[in-house]
Amino acid sequence: MTRFIGCIDLHNGEVKQIVGGTLTDKTHDDTLKTNFVSNKPSSYYAQLYKKHNVTGAHVIKLGPNNDNVAKDALKTAPGFLQVGGGINDTNCLEWLEYASKVIVTSWLFDKEGNFLVDRLVKLSEMCGKDRLVIDLSCKKTPDGKWVVAMNKWRTLTTLELNKETFTELSPYTNEFLIHAADVEGLCNGVDELLITKLNEWTQDLDPSLKLVYAGGAKSVDDLALVDKLSQGRVDLTYGSALDIFGGELVTFEDCCKWNEQH
Repeated sequence: MTRFIGCIDLHNGEVKQIVGGTLTDKTHDDTLKTNFVSNKPSSYYAQLYKKHNVTGAHVIKLGPNNDNVAKDALKTAPGFLQVGGGINDTNCLEWLEYASKVIVTSWLFDKEGNFLVDRLVKLSEMCGKDRLVIDLSCKKTPDGKWVVAMNKWRTLTTLELNKETFTELSPYTNEFLIHAADVEGLCNGVDELLITKLNEWTQDLDPSLKLVYAGGAKSVDDLALVDKLSQGRVDLTYGSALDIFGGELVTFEDCCKWNEQH
């Protein structure tokens, strides 16, 4: 059964909701499109998710100047939240002192975007597959494929999302996080075909394998939609549409009610 998963996106030390495709390496950039900047600390959202038992919620560090505020959130709810952003073999164990799981993307690739399986094996051995999330956030190519994007979703890698990829990577993790970067932050609806494919690509794998989708959710009814499209295999994250992030389309209360009822 599809569940609501919480997120805390951090940018330059603040909780923000950003249009994913506009992220760059610059701290201040006129091209960055921001839907929401919170006046509340990261710890506020950590407490909120913990209070309402929104399990699997993640803290994502989008660029520099976020380590301290990420730790504030994690320490507020020890062992409850996941953390991602700049995770590698030198810092993963430090983050696991506070986080339930670490999320990794860019470190699994070289500068040209080639996938480095040896790094995945090493990280899985260090953290344990049950505490490692592989982020396969992606963009759709003109030929209709979904390709993993790294470096704040600006660089396409050589890794395509398909049945073979999930089969190859699943021995090293029990959870995948998939941001649909093309629709992230736009509140124009989820990528229905991608969600359907996620179920198709993983239906022969361990039923306990967790898949979390993020990008475009705009209605509480999207939970039922994702549940139908994925046969309950994919969970859903809300961002800019959610009232706790300044949105007017979805209430946090309704999302929590869905989890309680399902």
